[in-house]
Amino acid sequence: MNRRQWSWALYDWANSAFATTVMAGFFPVFFKQYWADGLSVTDSTFWLGAANSFAAVLVVLLAPLIGVWADRAGMKKRLLMLFALLGIVMSGGLFLVQQGFWPLALMLYMLAVVGFSVANVTYDALLPAVVGDGSPEKLSAYGFALGYLGGGLLFAVNVWMVLQPQLFGLADSAEAVRWSFLMVAAWWFLFSLPVMLFVPDRQHQESDRKMISTWGDLVDTWRELRTLPMAFTFLIAYWLYIDGVDTIVRMAVDYGLALGFESNDLLTALLITQFVGFPAALAFGHLGSRIGAKRGIWIAIMVYMLVVFFAWRMQSSQEFYALAVVIGLVQGGIQALSRALFSRLVPAERAGRFFGLYNMMGKFAAVIGPVMVGWTAVLFDSPRAGILSVLVLFVLAAMLLSRVDVELGERQAGNH
Repeated sequence: MNRRQWSWALYDWANSAFATTVMAGFFPVFFKQYWADGLSVTDSTFWLGAANSFAAVLVVLLAPLIGVWADRAGMKKRLLMLFALLGIVMSGGLFLVQQGFWPLALMLYMLAVVGFSVANVTYDALLPAVVGDGSPEKLSAYGFALGYLGGGLLFAVNVWMVLQPQLFGLADSAEAVRWSFLMVAAWWFLFSLPVMLFVPDRQHQESDRKMISTWGDLVDTWRELRTLPMAFTFLIAYWLYIDGVDTIVRMAVDYGLALGFESNDLLTALLITQFVGFPAALAFGHLGSRIGAKRGIWIAIMVYMLVVFFAWRMQSSQEFYALAVVIGLVQGGIQALSRALFSRLVPAERAGRFFGLYNMMGKFAAVIGPVMVGWTAVLFDSPRAGILSVLVLFVLAAMLLSRVDVELGERQAGNH
């Protein structure tokens, strides 16, 4: 890999600190036990799911427009940093939120998720230009692998701070968690600099009149996608299975708490997922290069189906640890191969707008999953019923993925 490719992949290292420490790790625990102290277990689950879903709605509205704009104005890197900074500032802002102020905590969290997610639109859109004649499966996997490693290292330090706050000169675990949010912001900013410095961005100017036509371009992009049936079919399948993946990531800790597991056990399990995910993502990149990204994704979907069944029957924190290992084996792989496969199925010169739709579909799925889990849990008064509802997403996705012909899709996109 050259400097440009390493710099691109390092952004995964940067923003994964937010995905791990904030989204998957501390925010669900801290929200339930500190900010939302006094709310019932099901109510806090509902509000957390609703916050994730509302943030996803904002991303759905922004992602495709940002993708089109990035293509027309040659502003991928600048838009990347703009939305990354939104996420960075909001993450750091969580440090200031005092106990009981759960609406403020949710607002900052939602804005941070929007910044994180929309920045990924332009980041993903840089992949075709950065990879050149190389393997998108391998480069995409390197990015996710670095993300697991970087996010895992910072998360390990943050968990250590929470378990032994006095060692770090902190009053208690709550103060340690708040400082962790500030550390995430600093980490995210520092390691975002290489992509801004060393990854080139195609520059081109558009008149103000033409820039106003972004909405028209968005409609045209949807129409063009319909002329790429393999890309379109894959995008719908992706919408379904990534909903299941994201829902498990965002609601796993809340689910474990609802079953009565200790928060320290749950955070340790998340840490296990990160370090298992590092070599597993690399392995999936090589696997995708050998057997094809579609087959690799199919394997991961089958594993996730088993994960849902196992989680439904789970009784102990030791079983949660086992689930963490299994999820770590496939989570990075399914994300890396999805990004790589979609890059093969769409025209490289219009990657920004298509990845806008790609990220839009992923986050539109996240509108459904957390709310589905929350409402099902409330309806049946059982968090187990909520987690079992995720299974339907993976089943439907597997059915659609079986209809994707990758070679035909590459020919349709002019990439073969």
